[in-house]
Amino acid sequence: MEQPGFTASLVAGGVAGASVDLILFPLDTIKTRLQSPQGFYKAGGFRGIYAGVPSAAIGSFPNAAAFFLTYEYVKWCLYTDSSSYLMPVKHMLAASAGEVIPFSLVQFPLWEFLKALWSWRQEHVVDSWQSAVCGAFAGGFAAAVTTPLDVAKTRIMLAKAGSSVAGGNVLSALRGVWRSQGLAGLFAGVFPRMASISLGGFIFLGAYDQTRCLLSKVGREGS
Repeated sequence: MEQPGFTASLVAGGVAGASVDLILFPLDTIKTRLQSPQGFYKAGGFRGIYAGVPSAAIGSFPNAAAFFLTYEYVKWCLYTDSSSYLMPVKHMLAASAGEVIPFSLVQFPLWEFLKALWSWRQEHVVDSWQSAVCGAFAGGFAAAVTTPLDVAKTRIMLAKAGSSVAGGNVLSALRGVWRSQGLAGLFAGVFPRMASISLGGFIFLGAYDQTRCLLSKVGREGS
């Protein structure tokens, strides 16, 4: 990949990150309150769900830009033939370098796989809207399987100071949820999380692909 490709990835990633935060921030607030040990309404219910949206969008621009720049750069460094069985590993490593969380390790290899499968079926590279659809499916699946970890993160953030959970012990947080609420507690908020992240994947990855294509086209025409 040439340098203009990296520049396009940087800007496109920032645009995608800001776009998804502006649209989906309220849903994330609702999901967090559903996972609160206080209960949804005591945690705030539907009050103030738009509070902090502008600052979140501004903050997400450089984070998403850095993530996609790293993701594309690592993919480029680890170049393999598209038919290679190592492709999923490459995408996992690239996602890990960009953002070391289990969610990315599930979402991005699945996104790339779905795009490759769709491209193969229609015999040409997917369009931006098709990439967005793949992103929605990948995001929804990743959201579902990583919900227990998200619940644990929420409990750690809301735990009383000095408790074992407040110390950041994920397993302790998961055990506590399992003992008190069982499987339903571990998957609390799974449906709004899936809805939010599926829509987020559609916007985030679709906006990224569309913006990157436009910037790359402008770069080629200007050279």
